Amino acid sequence: MEDFNQKEIENFYKKVSKKVQQIRQKKGISQLELSYMIGFRSTSLVSGAEAGYKNVKFSLEHLYKIAKVLHVDIKEFFEFED
Repeated sequence: MEDFNQKEIENFYKKVSKKVQQIRQKKGISQLELSYMIGFRSTSLVSGAEAGYKNVKFSLEHLYKIAKVLHVDIKEFFEFED
C-alpha cells in the first residue's frame, strides 16, 4: 500500500490550481468573470484556490465547469511541467 503524506497532496492541489490560473489568464478572463461563469457570486473560490489557501480547493465539479467555460479539455489541468 502506498503511503501518501499531506504535503504531497497539498502540492498536487497547488499544481492543479496553478494550471487553472495559467489557462484562465491566457484566455484573458478575470477571477470574477470565471467565478460568475461557473455559478459563484464572488471570487472567494477561484482566488482562494489559485492562491493556495489551505481549505479552499477546486472539486472535480469545479474543474469540469471551468474546463467547459474555458473551452479546454479537463486533462490540461493535470499536465505539469515537472
